[in-house]
Amino acid sequence: MKSILLIVLAGLLYIQGDSQKPVLYLVGDSTVKNGSGKGGDGLWGWGDFLYNEFDTTRISIKNLARGGRSSRTFQTEGLWDNVLAKVKPGDYVIMQFGHNDGGAVNDTTRARGSLKGTGEETQEIDNLLTHQHEMVHTYGWYMRKYIRDTKAKGAIPIVCSPVARNVWKDGKVVRGTDSYATWAATIAKEEDAVYIDLNDLVASRYEQLGPEEVASKLFLQDHTHTTEAGARINASLVANAIRNTKNLPLRKFLKNQ
Repeated sequence: MKSILLIVLAGLLYIQGDSQKPVLYLVGDSTVKNGSGKGGDGLWGWGDFLYNEFDTTRISIKNLARGGRSSRTFQTEGLWDNVLAKVKPGDYVIMQFGHNDGGAVNDTTRARGSLKGTGEETQEIDNLLTHQHEMVHTYGWYMRKYIRDTKAKGAIPIVCSPVARNVWKDGKVVRGTDSYATWAATIAKEEDAVYIDLNDLVASRYEQLGPEEVASKLFLQDHTHTTEAGARINASLVANAIRNTKNLPLRKFLKNQ
């Protein structure tokens, strides 16, 4: 009886201890978590391999990204509210959106586009897909809300620019410096949030590997969704960026820090 009681107490202590660990939440689109996160069709998001970079006995990682979502629809579908309900002081939230924000603002198939830029512009619509009246904001407005909501919960927001696509011009990977990468950087700076220029980091790594190797090993179906090898590379780039960010407490949870 005494041994059984000790086992039960040990289990309770383990559960209590685990619940006190900080959590790193990931929110974004399919480049962070593709499908169910099990490598369907050989495609993976970088968020599914970030755990390899961290000591998960001391921090938990929850990849709650959802394919097909934009900075707008991750909020309007209630996905962000579900994440935010779990966030507690001392947690971290990495957010990466932009790949789907350039779509149509209002149509009958996806209706996921946000307005361009970082301003306060709005467009009032009757959503043809959801049949709801909606006020659509800019990409920057939605990103600003993620940051402010995260801070309000006592957690630390980390903004990533969208991963680079396998699109080349004149021997270089095309970057999003005229759109979402710059807009993400602008909002992160204005809101005093940590910023990781994943767009440039990924593009630079692809350029090191060369277009032939990138095309044959890191992509299968299109220029956006990576294989496991590509996802692992992108996860390591995120981890290295965290490692090199001074005064970011998340660094201490990395392996080999």
